[in-house]
Amino acid sequence: MPLARFIGVWRKSAIGALAALCLFPAASLAQGLPQTGPQLVDLKLLLAVDVSGSIDFWEGGLQRDGYVEALRDDAVINTILSGQLGRIALAYVEWAGGDHQRVLLDWTLIDSKQAAYDFAENLSVRAHMAGRRTSIGNMLDFAVRMFQDPRFFAERQVIDISGDGPNNSGTRVDEARDRAIAAGLVINALPILNERPSPYGFPKLDDLDVYYEECVIGGDGAFVIAAKGIKSFASAVRRKMILEVAGLMPEKPVRALPAALGKGPGGYNCGIGEKQLHEFLNRGGD
Repeated sequence: MPLARFIGVWRKSAIGALAALCLFPAASLAQGLPQTGPQLVDLKLLLAVDVSGSIDFWEGGLQRDGYVEALRDDAVINTILSGQLGRIALAYVEWAGGDHQRVLLDWTLIDSKQAAYDFAENLSVRAHMAGRRTSIGNMLDFAVRMFQDPRFFAERQVIDISGDGPNNSGTRVDEARDRAIAAGLVINALPILNERPSPYGFPKLDDLDVYYEECVIGGDGAFVIAAKGIKSFASAVRRKMILEVAGLMPEKPVRALPAALGKGPGGYNCGIGEKQLHEFLNRGGD
């Protein structure tokens, strides 16, 4: 073959190969080239669970079991696998007051039934460790830092926070909520309307679900699902996770908000938990 013709054929082949690589980059990855950057997922979901002193050991166990059951539930798993990418990143943190934020399971890829089962199994064998006070605000600030983990990326980033009382220590909850929203996070909540008395005699907040709605949740599509007592926690967790993974919202009930003054969108007093703690301590509580 003449040299000029050989060079022409080679140039056409090289240009064709380069065009194919530009048009089909995924094919090159499939052939073994390393993928760089974070792994794309449908959702980054952080489960933040209250283990403050108002929740005794029995209640703490039921809470943990509720998440374990949800992660073994076929409806939850099928919802995860039915997403656009068919995978989410999931993490689990237990929190109380001050700096008590304990990461039980760091960001983990859930892309199969086995992965969900493994997460549930690892969660079920972790030791229980309670803390004092309730700092929802500190937990939200902690969550903002957790979501900066670069290993996974999702357009939807959701904090799923559960608890049986209002913020009573640490940073103000409404200010921490606003910082989390500014960071691009959605905060959903699962307040536990607990029928059992506090182990230390601490007063209950009768409208805790309204408090969470007015002072805690925020971001596009944020919602509250209340557990009517600790025994109904598992079913509430299951319903909430299905909605979160699917990117849906429950029907919002119409509420008559109290007339208390404060920074909540509906005029709710978001400092009610701190006020309760102050009055409790003045009465000789610990």
